[in-house]
Amino acid sequence: MLDIHSRIATLKRPPLLARAARFGVDEYRREIHLPRLLKGGKLPRHGQAVMQLLDLEADLEQQRIAHTGSYSPARHVDVLIAILGEAQLMRATTPHAI
Repeated sequence: MLDIHSRIATLKRPPLLARAARFGVDEYRREIHLPRLLKGGKLPRHGQAVMQLLDLEADLEQQRIAHTGSYSPARHVDVLIAILGEAQLMRATTPHAI
């Protein structure tokens, strides 16, 4: 079983999606973006948020591959931005071993 950072590192997405997410991550604000993406009131911890976002992203990736009419590239980029943003916040708030 992969840890959260390994799961994120193994995501292979089209370069345009990945590049758009990297450009957007600096503007990520969890208080604004997470409730909209996860459809919830109380904000989960970073790790829990990343896991929920990874599940959501996997569904979007399946829609993209299947060329479904419900697929939204903008939503896919938003979710990827949130994954990267939450991972950054998680790294920043996790005590590092010496």
